[in-house]
Amino acid sequence: MDSNDSSTQPVHPTGGDVIPLAEATRAWFAISLQTFGGPAGQIAVMQHKLVDEKRWIGQQRFLHALNYCTLLPGPEAQQLAIYTGWLLNGTRGGLIAGSLFVLPGVIALLALSAIYVRFGSTDVVSALFAGVAPAVIAIVVQAVHRIAKRALAHGALVAIAVGAFVALTMFGVPFPIVVFASALIGWALGRRIPGLGRASSHGDADDGPAPLISDDALHHELPSKRRSFGIVALGALLWFAPVVAFAALVSSTDVFVDQGLFFSGTAVVTFGGAYAVLAYVAHQAVYVYGWLAPGEMVRGLALAETTPGPLIMVVQFVAFLGAYRDPGSLDPWVAAVLASLLVTWVTFVPCFLFVLLGAPYVERLRHNRHLTSALTGVTAAVVGVIANLAVFFALHTLFDRNREVGSGPVSLDVPVLSSWDPLAFAITGIALAAMFWRGWGPLRTLGLCALLGVAAYAVGLAA
Repeated sequence: MDSNDSSTQPVHPTGGDVIPLAEATRAWFAISLQTFGGPAGQIAVMQHKLVDEKRWIGQQRFLHALNYCTLLPGPEAQQLAIYTGWLLNGTRGGLIAGSLFVLPGVIALLALSAIYVRFGSTDVVSALFAGVAPAVIAIVVQAVHRIAKRALAHGALVAIAVGAFVALTMFGVPFPIVVFASALIGWALGRRIPGLGRASSHGDADDGPAPLISDDALHHELPSKRRSFGIVALGALLWFAPVVAFAALVSSTDVFVDQGLFFSGTAVVTFGGAYAVLAYVAHQAVYVYGWLAPGEMVRGLALAETTPGPLIMVVQFVAFLGAYRDPGSLDPWVAAVLASLLVTWVTFVPCFLFVLLGAPYVERLRHNRHLTSALTGVTAAVVGVIANLAVFFALHTLFDRNREVGSGPVSLDVPVLSSWDPLAFAITGIALAAMFWRGWGPLRTLGLCALLGVAAYAVGLAA
């Protein structure tokens, strides 16, 4: 790609370490401890630290990186950290920024998964989850509301969202097909409806000292076939080598290979954030592989909401439970920890591969109408996908039993109304009021609902 295609403005390449690597590492570690509240909160933390406070990167430069990270599968906030780390300190900076971004969450969720397995069947822990599971419904509903307000600015986009919801909920269309079809529809609509994929205004940058990386600066590292081939070869080796090693060393169970391959696959179709792919993960993990029960998927998401880092970290909880229950010849605890780390590895290594491979090209790609239109279609579909996830969680939280209705290609899970859970309905209502009426964030809402669950247990309302 010709580097002159991206902009007609003069640019000043940046090279080497824009800031000392040790200083950048300290900043990324501080950011990693504040990454609660999902991608919106995580991106806001980076915006405040890197753009507003330290003035390391310009506002529009930061948004340019963010816009193209949303095109990639995987957690966009972590990929933005990798991209920004690469801008500031090259490949070393990208590796450090991306690793530190997820490390606190990996450690925290590993500990919480072990606590759940060890104590999850006790009455107090069950009461705790009786409170947080309804809160998850409110969190997902809020995600649908927020994304819909941003994404569905045209009737055609509303139709894509509804179509995605129906395809997943009633026809069981595989998630990757929904994403691919939505991208094609978005691209086609973009050719017929000018401005359909035009990004919304993010506002002007605040006044202040000139940033170290200006809005027009380009990175010095040029795209090349040799560099790209090296990154792809090394990235693929690092990505799949642990799966092959586990298959050879632990032949008494297929759980490591199944989890390694399955979550490697989900890593390349996780468009639109974790919520968008979790319905697919939940269905496969519960009904196809049997790694955990439907209600446990909701509990895992509740745990992931309370830890720093990307929400897709919930796959670590899924892997932990699946391997603990099918350890083969290994000790269950050893199998669970190894599976948790393996799945974390295959989920996040692709993020480094995608960003470090594409960043030099993206640096020279300022505006591409076709890509933007395709992304617009995927973003609209994400609204329907997340709505499908909300229905899944609601069915398995608010009711004790569900049944399947329909025939042929049409199949729909519906609740057995007589099995409704009054406590779950009440806490869900409180969580919705806290988030939509009082404006509470996910972490505060989870804390309140957890206390309500324990209080209900104390007075005999929860078993």
